[in-house]
Amino acid sequence: MKITILGSSGQIGAYLSRYLRDKGHDVTDFDKVENPEQDLTIIPNPHLEEVISNADFVFFLAFDVGGSRYLKKYQHTFDFVNNNTRMMANVFGLLEKYRKRFVFASSQMSNMSYSPYGVLKRVGELYTQTLNGLTVKFWNVYGIEKDHEKSHVITDFIRKGFEEGEFEMMTDGTEERQFLYAEDCCEALETLMKCYSDFKPTDPLHITSFRSDSIKSVAEMIQGQFNLIGKYDVKIKPGVAKDSVQLDKRNEADNYIHGWWLPKTSLDKGIAKVFVEMSKEYGYNV
Repeated sequence: MKITILGSSGQIGAYLSRYLRDKGHDVTDFDKVENPEQDLTIIPNPHLEEVISNADFVFFLAFDVGGSRYLKKYQHTFDFVNNNTRMMANVFGLLEKYRKRFVFASSQMSNMSYSPYGVLKRVGELYTQTLNGLTVKFWNVYGIEKDHEKSHVITDFIRKGFEEGEFEMMTDGTEERQFLYAEDCCEALETLMKCYSDFKPTDPLHITSFRSDSIKSVAEMIQGQFNLIGKYDVKIKPGVAKDSVQLDKRNEADNYIHGWWLPKTSLDKGIAKVFVEMSKEYGYNV
């Protein structure tokens, strides 16, 4: 199958590109990180039109987004709102023009009206429904990340452990999240593509582990990985603030997708896999 991945250099996109190629699919990557001409905010963009028109299936994963630190800093800016609205108008317009089957990547924050990011993702969901596409809500997918400014909590803690010797938290660490390993996420996305006709645009397709862990417990798991390589002095340094990016108004995880897919990787095993890969950058072969 010819598959186009918009946002192929992102955390999920990079994993998905490799995963689908390994499964024998013909994958076209599209991301401005690799080529400035692949900027989804360029309107019109003949390169984008070509890859969408030639695709059998499109994964719309691209968005101007990052972890909590990035969102707190940028989501209320003009550029953040403008980038994402242009991106959606551009991509959804071409998906409508060529009547393509597609999956749009939303977020468990899409019902948070106080969050520009959440509101923009909700707009994307509405676009998707009008085009009879499928919307997935991701819940804190983790894996290797290249852009440190946009990094999420697990990779951020591992990097800080190696470079600073401590995990300095933005909050007190009591808030809980559901985390999903990137390879499990890829399997879920492939399942949706293969079973596309089984689903309706309004189906609640939540891709998550369906298990909650506190940020502090995540830090402790990562601290344990440092202990295994003999770095016993890596400390956890909680903050005093409560979480201000994701409050208690987020979506509830719906397990409807369990009829087709189940996550396989436990959080501790997933963290260990990411740690092993990241440790190589710092001269450790675990």
